[in-house]
Amino acid sequence: MLLEQLQANDRSDAYPFHMPGHKRRMELGTDAYHLDITEIDGFDNLHHAQGILKEEQARYADYIGVNRSFFLVNGSTCGILAAISAAVPRGGKLLMARNSHKAAYHALFLRQLRAHYLYPCITGFDIQGAISPDQVKKALEDDPEIAAVYVTSPTYDGVVSDVKAIADLVHEHGKTLIVDEAHGAHFGFHPAFPPSAAGCGADVVIQSVHKTLPAFTQSAVMHLCSDRISADVLEQFLDIYESSSPSYVLMAGISRLVPFLQSEGAARFSELAKNLEQFYEKTKKLSCLHVIREEDLSRSEAFLRDPSKILISTKNCNINGRQLYERLLEEFHLQLEMYSGEYVTALCSLMDQAEGFERLADALIAIDAAIYRLSKEDQPFVARMYREREQVCSIADAMEQETEALPWQKAEGRISGEYVYLYPPGIPILVPGERIDARVICDIEEIRARGMLPEGLRDMQARSIHVISFYNNCID
Repeated sequence: MLLEQLQANDRSDAYPFHMPGHKRRMELGTDAYHLDITEIDGFDNLHHAQGILKEEQARYADYIGVNRSFFLVNGSTCGILAAISAAVPRGGKLLMARNSHKAAYHALFLRQLRAHYLYPCITGFDIQGAISPDQVKKALEDDPEIAAVYVTSPTYDGVVSDVKAIADLVHEHGKTLIVDEAHGAHFGFHPAFPPSAAGCGADVVIQSVHKTLPAFTQSAVMHLCSDRISADVLEQFLDIYESSSPSYVLMAGISRLVPFLQSEGAARFSELAKNLEQFYEKTKKLSCLHVIREEDLSRSEAFLRDPSKILISTKNCNINGRQLYERLLEEFHLQLEMYSGEYVTALCSLMDQAEGFERLADALIAIDAAIYRLSKEDQPFVARMYREREQVCSIADAMEQETEALPWQKAEGRISGEYVYLYPPGIPILVPGERIDARVICDIEEIRARGMLPEGLRDMQARSIHVISFYNNCID
């Protein structure tokens, strides 16, 4: 049973370098079943908040310093859907980073929007970098039909874009800026971490508090920071995208964050910053593996970087990301968040303990001593996976066409009718409406050869893809 497996995991000595941010170290004081209610008298209604839930959301907004805060119990996903829907009219155009989470693409489909993509640079360590203000400026000047701008900052890898400069440009053009800050709910609370987009001029900021703060999985908050988007319209779309039966257990977990941060935040963030500093220092002299530091990335690649996203590169080593991930788990009982082609990611929060950082550093030193460097450099994995694709028609148009399943080897030249992405982080490699070329097919073959399985396809084994059967000239 799932419950028994969860209990066994909790009893194990596997250290959680992954979400959720509470790291299984918070207590409710009672069994969650005793707290699980519906909208009974005295407990308000999230979709028509007039009492305690209105007060809790207002308290969060005051603490962050924004106009309004909305509790989200469907994760950041429903906030992303609502924000894009409220900012861009049906059939309109959104300027968005191509490395956006799949939820943003779902908003494109649901609202029949057209996308103008911004492609982040690929850094020397094969991670996706920042979106530059110059990219945003050029796109806005080239395409006056753009209604709003959507960027992800920080990325899943902790790369932060210059949100303030981007916000200034967006507002100069009379547009709205939405920032997916799902992985940055801890920003702005300590100088060791970047400032929040909420204080840098973004109009709407969506944060997954469960990722880096001590809250339950699926808990998020959306901040309305200006008057450029109507709060009433945002609420209308939240009524559509968010459950009509919101969990009071999840909302209680969100509401306890402000008093927790007020009483313990400063000390815990200082402790996290100290542990991270010691970890980075201890792993500075690895011979083969490399722990990526902010100084490894130029200002154009990453305006800032969140040090709590620990990235360990296997570039030019005789092991890849998956092999390092598996060794850390099997030999050292360290459960990391994810692996990619040539790196692994450990996510940290203010609930982490010094013991975890010491175990990870010691494990990396031991593995580093047992591997060797390769003399030949291969083309970086991420650079190949997330390159620019030919956008033939909109996502909505593509997904409303009749499709047929073809083996990948026979799909070259056809138009994709479905998504292909690696999860995590859930960033599409291929989007409905994009052309399948020979490089995409090679990419899929390499992903499978590395033991990774693409998601988003109806074929769970990823041997085939649904393509548009009869292309009817659905060009935007």
